Amino acid sequence: MAKHGKRLKKAYENFDREAAYNISEAVKIVKDAATSKFDETVEIAMNLGVNPKHADQMVRGVVSLPHGTGKALRVAVFAKGDKAKEAEDAGADIVGTEDLAEKIEKGDIDFDRCIATPDMMAVVGKLGKVLGPKGLMPNPKLGTVTMDVTLAINAAKAGQIEFRVEKEGIVHAGIGKASFPQDHLTENISAFVDAIVKARPTGVKGTYLKKASLSSSMGPGVKLDIAQLTG
Repeated sequence: MAKHGKRLKKAYENFDREAAYNISEAVKIVKDAATSKFDETVEIAMNLGVNPKHADQMVRGVVSLPHGTGKALRVAVFAKGDKAKEAEDAGADIVGTEDLAEKIEKGDIDFDRCIATPDMMAVVGKLGKVLGPKGLMPNPKLGTVTMDVTLAINAAKAGQIEFRVEKEGIVHAGIGKASFPQDHLTENISAFVDAIVKARPTGVKGTYLKKASLSSSMGPGVKLDIAQLTG
């Protein structure tokens, strides 16, 4: 069994590790256990009954959290001309074309979301091997390849997050900070779970949501009641 620090051991003493809790109860446990000196991120992890190796079982999408993530997102935009000016006016942190592509190819990736206008995809397409593994590749299905760069930037800055299931069938995301009011975290979690449920692939048979847990950056994992999540 893994050794736990005193703080984590104490946190485990305050709840039943084998029990499954509803969202509100789990949020309270996680908030109470988040005693680090920094504002810990609250994260949700869900085990899905999918095999992402099959194209018809990929779970991917975006969701706007009603209360944001508590993280200031840096947004990069591939655009030129009037659209570059529009991106700057909308609050993009980085705007460029071939110059931005060169920086990315060198490993200089100082952003959390990448947006591109359709006419820039000939440049962006060459960056797939760099941006793809990091989940940063612009995608029209996710609204990150678009002529409406203002809408895309505003959505990212307002708390829209992307999700993508990993090869083990796990999808996870940061859904707020431990300092958030309990009801804000609860509503963010509900919004995320709803998005995952709606993203259920047509090729999935049997149980879709298998397990879920909530935790903070340095805190224990608390099991969520799947029946309540899907009820």
